[in-house]
Amino acid sequence: MPSVFDSISQLGPAGLVVEALVATASAIGLLLAFILLRRAIRSRYFRRLNRRTLEIRHNWEKIIGGVILPETWFNDRLTRNIVECMLLDRLEVASAEEIEPLHQCLRFSGLLDARIHEARLWRGWRRRQALLSLGRMRVPEGISALAEALDDPSEEIRVAGIRGLGRVELPKAAEPILEHLTQGQFNVPTSVVQSALLSCFRTQPSLMLPHVHQADDRVRPLLARVLSEVATPGLDGDLLLLTSDPIAEVRASAARALAEAKPPFTLSALTGLAADEEWFVRLRAVIAIGRLHEPRAIPVLLQTLGDRNRHVRLRSAAALVGLDGHEEEVLHLAMQMGDRYALQALVSEMERSGRIPEMVNALRNPERRPLAEAALVAALRGGANRILVDLMLHHSDWRIRGALARLLAGTNDKALLDQLQRHQLDLATPRQQRVVRWLMGQLRSQTTVELCREKVLA
Repeated sequence: MPSVFDSISQLGPAGLVVEALVATASAIGLLLAFILLRRAIRSRYFRRLNRRTLEIRHNWEKIIGGVILPETWFNDRLTRNIVECMLLDRLEVASAEEIEPLHQCLRFSGLLDARIHEARLWRGWRRRQALLSLGRMRVPEGISALAEALDDPSEEIRVAGIRGLGRVELPKAAEPILEHLTQGQFNVPTSVVQSALLSCFRTQPSLMLPHVHQADDRVRPLLARVLSEVATPGLDGDLLLLTSDPIAEVRASAARALAEAKPPFTLSALTGLAADEEWFVRLRAVIAIGRLHEPRAIPVLLQTLGDRNRHVRLRSAAALVGLDGHEEEVLHLAMQMGDRYALQALVSEMERSGRIPEMVNALRNPERRPLAEAALVAALRGGANRILVDLMLHHSDWRIRGALARLLAGTNDKALLDQLQRHQLDLATPRQQRVVRWLMGQLRSQTTVELCREKVLA
């Protein structure tokens, strides 16, 4: 009896096309069958997962309390994974009172021992998963298994071990990391090590200070950065030694730590760092001084306001502007310096932070008015003519508008006169036009008088 293939072979070249179509249809059919089978299996799995999750939710308190024995669910892989995930998620947000019962459940159920065994025995992605889960448990018993991963030849395993130790969030968990750092055996990203050390010493930053002092020049900058991140007002220890460290990065980190710890010698130490030879050390010192909000730091900040580095000047201006109630004094002293770039940086920062309108409002206060007038004149010299003219024309208080107009009329500022001439036609109301014409007349008359005096002297 002839077969189908014999009939197809008699077709010649057309038979090849038929065979290709049949093969394609068969492949498509098999692919569709695989997709449908996979969807059916996954649908069944998720139904089981949802049903089992609801059962665990209903009996959660009994599982935590040990009323339902672990033997009833531990050997079921799906149930064990659900319970472990729920425990770890709860540990992330649990309060101090809730953490201990959750840890007891991890120990009593055998989940902790199982993860320790997996972290030591398994390889590849399974070991990475076990290390990360062990770190999320935040128990001291897992530190030794996590520390063993630091000697693994795979960088991914070492990174997982470091992250797991950081998740423990205990100073004891940082000891293996510090030991490997000291021995120079680490070949992992610095950011991973720094993040882990931050988590370990966040609650007890004073334990980090001895390690910084004892570390060599290769490791000390990293540890100093960690110390500056975790420093708190209650930090004990001698931070003054770090301000004289030969490594510039350590000195910069010391400035940041001093701003957080605030020991009695903070301002004097930061004053010395503000004159450091490295610009980023001076920058850190200026930022730290600004966070102190100490009026005694005004002379130091005025010196750094004229720094040769632009970033230091801008940060110094921001620190000076942050001293509430001292705007007039700061502007007056900055004008006496005779540094045009320093004055411009200060005035720009005052415009950005809205301090110039506050000084304009001080014109109505008889006690603050003399200093406010001197400060506004200095601001005008520093390039704040646009905002001052805008306040003169649009301020809600007519008394302040008049006082500001009279103040500007006595400045004899040629740049102000040029600006008024350029924008004279843009004024909206007749009142504004009259004020501007009067101010321009006053400025022109003063300019004419000065020209006459120059001719007489000549």
